[in-house]
Amino acid sequence: MTRVVVTGLGCITPIGENVAAFGESLFAGRSGLHETSGWPGALRFSRIASVPGFCAADWLTASQKSIAGRSSAFAVAAARQAVDQARLLSTYPADRIAIVFGCSTSGRATDDQEAKVYAPGGRIHPLTIPRIMASAGTSLVSMEYGITGPAYTVSTACASGAHAIGQAFHLVRSGAVQAALAGAHEAPLTWAFLKAWDGLRVVSPTSCRPFAADRDGMTLGEGAAIFVLETLDAAHARGAEPLVEIVGFGMSSDAHHITHPDPAGPAAAILRALADADATPADVGYVSAHGTGTEINDRVEAEALHRVFGERARTLPVSSTKGLHGHALGASGAMEFLATILALRASLLPANAPGAAIDPVLDLDDVLLCNRPARPALAVSSSFAFGGLNAVLALRPV
Repeated sequence: MTRVVVTGLGCITPIGENVAAFGESLFAGRSGLHETSGWPGALRFSRIASVPGFCAADWLTASQKSIAGRSSAFAVAAARQAVDQARLLSTYPADRIAIVFGCSTSGRATDDQEAKVYAPGGRIHPLTIPRIMASAGTSLVSMEYGITGPAYTVSTACASGAHAIGQAFHLVRSGAVQAALAGAHEAPLTWAFLKAWDGLRVVSPTSCRPFAADRDGMTLGEGAAIFVLETLDAAHARGAEPLVEIVGFGMSSDAHHITHPDPAGPAAAILRALADADATPADVGYVSAHGTGTEINDRVEAEALHRVFGERARTLPVSSTKGLHGHALGASGAMEFLATILALRASLLPANAPGAAIDPVLDLDDVLLCNRPARPALAVSSSFAFGGLNAVLALRPV
């Protein structure tokens, strides 16, 4: 079977606006969660995970900047980093490259801004529609590089990024394309959107603590992570460095409840990813968990891990990095995939962050409280979304 590897990485995140900075923060346990300076007292929570130093003008042309919302700007910036590292365009015909991005919320800032300025007889900005399109990031990147192969955006809530990477992986492995740009971008931190999440009562009034005994919710974030995928043979032939190999992808739907997950769905997605990788649960040495820090999600995810791994679930290294970069919704799976790649590259599994006493009821005795030197032969990165939409990626070192 054709082997697919990652040869380019790019990111804009709350813990680093490039991969080196992201990795440094990841292994130092440096959190990107911070107090929001706006709307004091109007929300039940006060912490978010934004990218406060991001300047679109540093990355976008004047033409792009006039069109791109914040989410699309993240996509362009992260894609540039990945393309530059992989030297992608020097090898493949433009019509043999795919772009598959995930984005679940589109242009929230534009929505908020135009709603504020609109009045009867008022004038909405003429570029409002391009700015709020969820697919605008995909389009801007395709136009920047002249990529004319398949290009589309996946919107499956918090699994968008993992679905996008997995579908791009299958496109390359099948031979439908020779290479792909894949990942996700999200910029949901606006007043109206935060207020809507406040109404769900799942955002932490303190700080995200995945799997902790005293966990009290997620912390919302933003950002992007983009990757270059190609075949191992082609990467070797052109002298590109394979960074990690993607070996499997699994999907499932709970068909259960719009916000309450069912452990059968996540368990099925993990098992399908392993089957796609021609692997078994016994082969897995690390789980990069969805781990939102909500009472229900972490409990259901733990049950899914017990269903898949049986007794090994108690001794299998597990961690969630959302306590560092927050929950960037559709982009979270891409950020966590990046964290898993860096873990395999550094032979260092990142701690579940921030450090807190793990809930004994979950019966997961090896949730990592500190970084652990290890080089697992196989890792899985999981994303489980509202609506019961599940996506799991399996990867291994090269």
